[in-house]
Amino acid sequence: MQQDILINWSPQETRVAVVEHGAVQEVHVERTLERGLVGNVYLGKVARVLPGMQSAFIDIGLERAAFLHVADLWQRPLEGESLPANRHGTPTRPIEKQVFEGQTLMVQVIKDPIGSKGARLSTQISIAGRMLVFLPQDDHIGVSQKIPAEQREVLRQRVQQLASAGVPDGKTGGFILRTNAEDASDAELTEDIAYLRKAWSRIREASVRQPPTSVLHQDLNLLQRVLRDLTAEHTQSIRIDSSEQFHALMAFGREFMPAAAAHLQHYRGERPIFDLYSVDEEIGKALGRRVDLKSGGYLVIDQTEALTTIDVNTGGFVGARNFDDTVFKTNLEAAQAIARQLRLRNLGGIVILDFIDMTQPEHQQAVLAELRKQLARDRVKTQIGGFSALGLVEMTRKRTRESLAQLLCEPCEQCQGAGRVRTARTVAYDVLREILREARQFDPKEFRIVASPAVIEMLLDEESQHLAGLSDFIGKPISLQAEDALGPDQYDIVLL
Repeated sequence: MQQDILINWSPQETRVAVVEHGAVQEVHVERTLERGLVGNVYLGKVARVLPGMQSAFIDIGLERAAFLHVADLWQRPLEGESLPANRHGTPTRPIEKQVFEGQTLMVQVIKDPIGSKGARLSTQISIAGRMLVFLPQDDHIGVSQKIPAEQREVLRQRVQQLASAGVPDGKTGGFILRTNAEDASDAELTEDIAYLRKAWSRIREASVRQPPTSVLHQDLNLLQRVLRDLTAEHTQSIRIDSSEQFHALMAFGREFMPAAAAHLQHYRGERPIFDLYSVDEEIGKALGRRVDLKSGGYLVIDQTEALTTIDVNTGGFVGARNFDDTVFKTNLEAAQAIARQLRLRNLGGIVILDFIDMTQPEHQQAVLAELRKQLARDRVKTQIGGFSALGLVEMTRKRTRESLAQLLCEPCEQCQGAGRVRTARTVAYDVLREILREARQFDPKEFRIVASPAVIEMLLDEESQHLAGLSDFIGKPISLQAEDALGPDQYDIVLL
């Protein structure tokens, strides 16, 4: 499988497209203003200690001082100490006996600043990798609870052996295996361990050289995560259209991920880099409900809060000799398209697939086999069930980040995300009922209806007789005013 990665960079946004066999499979977007501070490591300076609150305010160079509670102070237990334990399980000494004003501390942001509140900090540093999280101040090996219990001990021993290899003093540091380390090879784990230790080494060196309030480490941005997370054995090239970012990424890659950096190329073409594979066009299609298949069939994809449904339809496909073959071939093509759309749209959680009903069991098994084959290329974990009694296929795909639609879109102001608005006739009837209700409570000289042009036209034309009848019934004149600024189902009744 041949893979190419395209990077479109601008000061406000970084966009990454993963292309396999000439087709866009994944799109990743990161906006500069939306990047949080969680995971960043700073050399902070204690500005104030509050013994009554068992907390301290730390200056890390932001607009507001950050907050450090005693429970987030990492400390090695003293021999014979029997004080209450903090959230890390270590005995807690009063904060005034641990920090003092003017002291410099290495701290990490665990919660972004919100409103008038500053960021929340911890002195226990953790550095996230692709497979592992490194805890340099600890010495235990933890495993994610989402990994099956029978695999945890085996994984723990593997990481223990890999981490202790080549460490003469036995100070390996602590590691937590993330869920995507479940099927990781020794080579991948070893590469992650090496990256994390090198990152920690740089942090320690910077803490000696840099002045207080300096940033010692930032969580990887999207450009850097391309080298860490998206590059694989079958990656042919990583092309980026910014000379400055190319050199910066090359320097980062040579230090931490030389194998991935070898694929980096600076794109100098006149055409925008995303035009090479019509990426923007594919993004536009991925934001719609309908996906057309080459055969004439199509998918309808609906994403809700609880789950995603994908419906397969034959459409205009009449290429096969009989109906069973038509259905089978449409479902086979749909299985390929579904796997691609799940990655492209980054749909996670429960997914219900409604293939066209197939009468032959061998056809069902062939479609399932094709779906599993296509999903095997997905780096995100998926689980697929068989066909249910109702002919539906249930599957799950791990949620890793916001879907493409959630990232790029927002609910419509007119329909509030419902996807539908009331018809002009429905709104017109609502208006007539509202006038009758108002006439029973108030006694104005005139009622004026302010609504969208479509509703006003409906009242002047098809519903003019009902409007005149209502005016006679309440004994008041009713005037109309069209307002372009109002939405299809917005209106106002003005009492004059």
